[in-house]
Amino acid sequence: MAREAVSHDEKVVLGEEVDGVSLITLNRPRQLNVISSEVVAILADHLEKWEKDDKAKLVLIKGAGRAFSAGGDLKMFYDGRTAKDSCLEVVYRMYWLCYHIHTYEKTHVSLVHGISMGGGASLMAPMKFSIVTEKTVFATPEASIGFHTDCGFSYMHSRLPGRLGEFLALTGARLNGKELVSAGLATHFVPSEKLSELEKRLISLNSGDEAAVKSVIEEFSVEVQLDEGSVLSKRPVIDECFSKDTVEEIIKSFEVEASKEGNGWIGPILKGLKRSSPTGLKITLRSIHEGRNQTLAECLKKEFRLTMNILRSTISEDVYEGIRALTIDKDNAPKWEPSTLDKVEDEKLDIIFKPFAENLELQVPEKEECRWSGKYESSPYPFINLTNGTS
Repeated sequence: MAREAVSHDEKVVLGEEVDGVSLITLNRPRQLNVISSEVVAILADHLEKWEKDDKAKLVLIKGAGRAFSAGGDLKMFYDGRTAKDSCLEVVYRMYWLCYHIHTYEKTHVSLVHGISMGGGASLMAPMKFSIVTEKTVFATPEASIGFHTDCGFSYMHSRLPGRLGEFLALTGARLNGKELVSAGLATHFVPSEKLSELEKRLISLNSGDEAAVKSVIEEFSVEVQLDEGSVLSKRPVIDECFSKDTVEEIIKSFEVEASKEGNGWIGPILKGLKRSSPTGLKITLRSIHEGRNQTLAECLKKEFRLTMNILRSTISEDVYEGIRALTIDKDNAPKWEPSTLDKVEDEKLDIIFKPFAENLELQVPEKEECRWSGKYESSPYPFINLTNGTS
C-alpha cells in the first residue's frame, strides 16, 4: 500500500493517508495529548478535507504514548486569564469541530488506549465505532475545578441510562473500558495487546462500509462483563439520588444512602463532591438538565456561552482557582468563591446561560449544502476589538 505522509513527527497531530484510509494520531505524548489551539485547527482541516474527498473511505484516530487525550490544555486557559478572551478562538473552533465529529459523513473509528478525559473524550464517544481497552480511563471532571461538562457532553451525558449522566458530570467518577461499553459511551472492548493488529486490519480493509468495518472490529472484540463492585452496578442508588432537582438535594440524598449498610463506595465519591466548586456543580447540573430537552446544536451553543462566561469570570473566578490548585501550585486546596452551595445565586447563573447576540453565538450549520460553514474566521470575532469587550 502506498503511504502518503501528510505531517511530520514533530507535529502535534500526524495525518496519514493509506489508500482509502485516513489515520490521525494525536502527537503530544509527554503532555498526554492535551488539546491546544493548534491541535483543534489541524483536526478540523483533516476532517473537512477527508469528508470532501471521494477517495477517503474510513477515518481512524488514536493517541501517541500512554494516553488517548487528557482533554483541554488547562495551562493554556490559566496563562490566558489576564488577557481578555485569549482562548476564545480555540473554544469556538473546538465546539464547532465537536458538531462535525458528531455528524461526520464518513465512517470514523477511535482507538482509545489510556486516558480519555473531558474534551479528549469528545474525540471518542461520538464516533461511529469507539474501541476501548482494559487500560482506558474515562472521566468528565470539569465541575470539580469550577468549569462545566462541555464539548458536547451536556448532550451525551443527558442521554445516558437513568441519571448516570448527572452522576458522571457532578462527581467526575472514572469509568474503565468495560464500563464505557456497558454505559454506551464506547462501542467495543478490545484487549490492548490486540489493538495494533486491529488497526492494521482496518487499514488493509480499505473500506468505509459500516458493516464491513464492524465485522473486522468484532473479530477482535470481546463481550464485556462488569467487575464486581463496578459503579454501574449501583445504578438504583445513583438514579434515586441524582434525579433530584438541585445539587443540595442530591448531596443530602447521597448522604442518606451512604449511611446504609453495603454503601461504603459512596464515601469517597461524596467527599470529592463536597470539595468541588459550588459554582461549577450548579452550572453543570443545570446544563445537563437543560441538555435533556436540547438538540446537539443547542447544547454546543449553550456550552460555548458557558465556557466564555466562565473564562471571563462573569460570575466567579473559580475555574482559575481550581486550575491553580490542581496543576499550578498543586496544593489541592482551592478557595472557592462563593464557598458554599447556598450562596450560589440562581439569578447569577441566569446571566451566564443567557444567549449572546445571534451573530456572536457559535455558528452551527443548519443546511447540508453549507455543512462546513460557520467557521471562526467567518464569524465576527476575529474583527472585534476584544480588549473593549464582546457580547
